[in-house]
Amino acid sequence: MQKTIIAALVGAIILFLWQFLSWAALDLHRVEMSYTAAQGPIMEAIEAANLETGTYSLPNHPDDATAAEKQAHNATMEGKPWALISYHKAFENNMAMSMIRSFLINFLSAFLLCWLLGKMANLNLQTTIMASLAVGLIGYLTIDYLYYIYMGGNTLPVLIDTIVSWGLVGAWLGWYLNRGKG
Repeated sequence: MQKTIIAALVGAIILFLWQFLSWAALDLHRVEMSYTAAQGPIMEAIEAANLETGTYSLPNHPDDATAAEKQAHNATMEGKPWALISYHKAFENNMAMSMIRSFLINFLSAFLLCWLLGKMANLNLQTTIMASLAVGLIGYLTIDYLYYIYMGGNTLPVLIDTIVSWGLVGAWLGWYLNRGKG
């Protein structure tokens, strides 16, 4: 168990460091959060609408719309502009808590990968790297990419994150978990 905890802890540090590089130092995710000079009037209009904190797809039909109303709404929207808005009533910059939560998620993810790898017979460096990449790609394909199939956007930064971070974790685990084997 100690070996698994050490493996997961270092894996979490690798994930955490890559996330810092990706989001802060390399700024790969800038394309996901573009600037607009029209942000002032847009924010004023959103504030005037008195929205609750949440994510909105605009325009959209009411929750209680019938199937026919939904179909009619979709037909009128064809070729027209639309937007996704993640709205928060107040900006809160609690970086410390965000970083703690991020690290804990990274640790849990690396620990679960170690558990899966521990169930494999004939584990070696190549299998460990490929399994790690497979886990990362499964997450990317079924969460991020699937979301963007419907909502649009650029998933290249997330794909780069997936391949680099899980490839590095796989290389670490492949070396560490296989040390001393015949």
